[in-house]
Amino acid sequence: MSTDIEKYNFKHIARKLGLGVAFYRLYYAPKGYLEKLMRWGFINTYLTNVGKKRMENATFQLPSISVNQSSDILDIYFMTGKKYWYQTCFCAYSMIDQTQTNIRPIIYDDGTLEEIHINEIIRIFPNAKILYLKDIEPILDNYLPTSKFPYLRERRLKQPLLRKLTDFHVGSQGWKLFLDSDMLFFKPPTFLLNWLKFPDYPCYMVDIFNAYGYPQDLMTSLAGAKIPDLVNIGIFGLKSEDIDWEQIEYWLKNLIETEGTHYNVTQCLSAMFLAGKKCTVVPAEDYIVMPNQEEVIQPQAVLHHYVADSKPGYFRYAWKHII
Repeated sequence: MSTDIEKYNFKHIARKLGLGVAFYRLYYAPKGYLEKLMRWGFINTYLTNVGKKRMENATFQLPSISVNQSSDILDIYFMTGKKYWYQTCFCAYSMIDQTQTNIRPIIYDDGTLEEIHINEIIRIFPNAKILYLKDIEPILDNYLPTSKFPYLRERRLKQPLLRKLTDFHVGSQGWKLFLDSDMLFFKPPTFLLNWLKFPDYPCYMVDIFNAYGYPQDLMTSLAGAKIPDLVNIGIFGLKSEDIDWEQIEYWLKNLIETEGTHYNVTQCLSAMFLAGKKCTVVPAEDYIVMPNQEEVIQPQAVLHHYVADSKPGYFRYAWKHII
């Protein structure tokens, strides 16, 4: 508890002094890395970093996906950049490999994709569509002008995960299924394919605990409805035109002014958006968030989402099942 209070006070002092980013880089980022090092161990951390590099190198060996021009296309959406492009490729490849469906990855550039990454994405997925940051920002200026949506525009720059909402859905229409890159498919994702073909309600996967970053009583008060538990937006299906951006801006403003900024603000806003709505919940037993070591080494589920302390298993073992 004392650690939580210390962290809370430290963040608020930093924010008042306008030194939040500097303090994070000088204090919390190194502190977080050391804590992770202690949990994982030095050898496991080293082997995880080696596995990460091997996974990236292996992406260049993934075969090109053949495209069936005669069948209907189902789109899946990703956001990626030079740090995650290979994970995006493995996720999309593993999904397509497990289906007999014509799936097209639509990939939003976070502004860091380089030519070598783009070339490989197109080689592996000849029907992929890449949307570049320079093309997205004019749309944001039109639909979310900074003068009217200052919190969304400012937080989007400092917290790129917020682009899961803004960049994918602003000025757009129709249902979209977003997937995090750090996931792999091991069996046909029948549940997701059915949703893609016949979407009717928002779709999300089940987390291992409520990772919203903000008090649920505050979230409930702002949303005016009970916040659903265990929302994880590693899999997140939404209908773009259903989002009320003025409401999202109002929520974000109040969250920040009351509790400050938080890494999980996108998941918080998403859970608030889902409050009181009928949803399609992805079955947790088949689509696992943070699989244990046994499940990583011998996958039984349809999908794994490798968050937090399941990362070592992801980089050391899991991707090799796909290759």
